[in-house]
Amino acid sequence: RVVAMQMPAEPLERDVYGELLNALGAPGPTNDSSYRLKEVCRSLLRRMSARMLVIDEIHAMLAGSFRQQRIFLNVIRFLANDLKIPLICAGTDLARQALLTDPQLAERFEAFHLPRWSDDRHFGQLLSSLGSILPLRRPSELATAAIRRRVLEMTDGVTMRIFRLIETVAVEAIRDGSESIDEGSFTSDDLVLPLVAMTLEAERQLQRRIMR
Repeated sequence: RVVAMQMPAEPLERDVYGELLNALGAPGPTNDSSYRLKEVCRSLLRRMSARMLVIDEIHAMLAGSFRQQRIFLNVIRFLANDLKIPLICAGTDLARQALLTDPQLAERFEAFHLPRWSDDRHFGQLLSSLGSILPLRRPSELATAAIRRRVLEMTDGVTMRIFRLIETVAVEAIRDGSESIDEGSFTSDDLVLPLVAMTLEAERQLQRRIMR
């Protein structure tokens, strides 16, 4: 089983283990000590035979003080040593640099950069795959040329934005009863872009059109 968790707003040890417990579907008592939360996490991860741990938004560690960042890196190192399973940290390039300041972690982690998507066969396959797993009652043809162009325009080819956008329009399709995503799903006046960065990008594109 792959366990995926999100970094808390601050890299506090208790909060990290608390988020991990939430990801495991077993939120712990808020008054438990960090040690107790850590032991519960270890026990649950071993009991469910976790095969991989994914920590998203790892750059949230940068919101903490230097001491908090050091403690968090110790938590990462402990999990890597104790669980002996692949540990994947996803985040910005600044977070990668912060992780690699720890000599032991620098030897354990290999950095991969995800390039922006472009309008090609691989992007079409990605959208087709997403369309096939959506919990909608009707099929969604996401790999059409028009939808590919629109998604790239709205997300600038950034992977996280693409997933969040598809998630958002899928939820809207359930709410309005259409149960399917089409080109109109991305141009609806009711569509609220899920990320601030996407809203800013849309505003920049609008400004460029006005200036032409």
